[in-house]
Amino acid sequence: MHFLQIPGPTNVPGRVLRAMSRPTIDHRGPEFAELTLDLLPRLRAVFQTRHDVVVYASSGTGAWEAALVNTLSPGDRVLAFETGHFATLWCQMAARLGLEVDFVPGDWRHGVDPDLVAEHLTDQTAAVMVVHNETSTGVRSRIPEIRAALDRAGHPALLLVDTISSLGSMDYRHDEWGVDVTVGCSQKGLMLPPGLGFNAISPKALAHPGRMLRSYWDWRPVLAANRTGYFPHTPATNLLYGLAEALTMMEEEGLDQVFARHDRHAEATRRAVRAWGLEVLCADPREYSSALTAVMTPPGFDADEVRRVILERYDMSLGAGLGRLSGQIFRIGHLGHFNDLMLAGTLGGVEMGLRAAGLPIKEGGVQHALAYLAETGS
Repeated sequence: MHFLQIPGPTNVPGRVLRAMSRPTIDHRGPEFAELTLDLLPRLRAVFQTRHDVVVYASSGTGAWEAALVNTLSPGDRVLAFETGHFATLWCQMAARLGLEVDFVPGDWRHGVDPDLVAEHLTDQTAAVMVVHNETSTGVRSRIPEIRAALDRAGHPALLLVDTISSLGSMDYRHDEWGVDVTVGCSQKGLMLPPGLGFNAISPKALAHPGRMLRSYWDWRPVLAANRTGYFPHTPATNLLYGLAEALTMMEEEGLDQVFARHDRHAEATRRAVRAWGLEVLCADPREYSSALTAVMTPPGFDADEVRRVILERYDMSLGAGLGRLSGQIFRIGHLGHFNDLMLAGTLGGVEMGLRAAGLPIKEGGVQHALAYLAETGS
């Protein structure tokens, strides 16, 4: 059995795979309308919003673009922060779309500093772009504190948040936290293959249509068609079957329990890392990710070589270091369809692989993780 322990795409449960294998139906027929009208309110619950969620047949990158082109106009200024590889890519997209980007540099070990948000706002700032959970680093940004900084400043900028690797894995509250557009996708916490992108939209964002060119990404035709259970274009029908089943699994477990399970597995992983004598990349405990853990290799050791050894010997895939972190870290995904036994196997493979790759680790990392799981298990 292959262990897919990258931070997405994640393992797809058998229940979801079976749901997706159903025959495709007419996406203009009454049965499909029933599916859509049942699905969209349940999807809103994952974002913790009462408002609209738009679903695209797309990657998360497409959902990034939709968030920008529906709310902003050419030449608008956006404020963004260098928290990692994906925050950087989103900023590059904004610049290519003709937006002016005020990009605050960072060290990739910390999330967005809420104090810096207020410090860098200007009268021209139209939107603030934040990655909630940076997939390349295992660092989360504190969205409620960022919202509070905007409120203290009395600034009208829209708050756009990427939850691509946190949606369905970490506590996230679109309405309560005052987010205007939340970006998500299917292949991580929602336990699906790639292919669905999401925008959760506040009333403020919907009332703030920008003047950027858009056609496929335009929210309004999608929202109009969704009112009767349809889409203005061909939807990813079988992925929607899978999404309905994934939502059922989350409802059966309970959203709070889903988050607690991810928190618990993340802490167990960090305890193993510390016991090995290695360092977690995230430098602030308030910003630890519950979806993945990025682990720094000691100087003189190539993290990609560690990953190669683990793949070849134990048939387990770990996430690579991206961008400036290439060769310096490996990433352990512990999100989506995941349980204690899977984590024990994952950490066992990592410990054996570290030893096989010649890293000078201490013994007992897996035992520390198992002790924590036993202590906190139900």
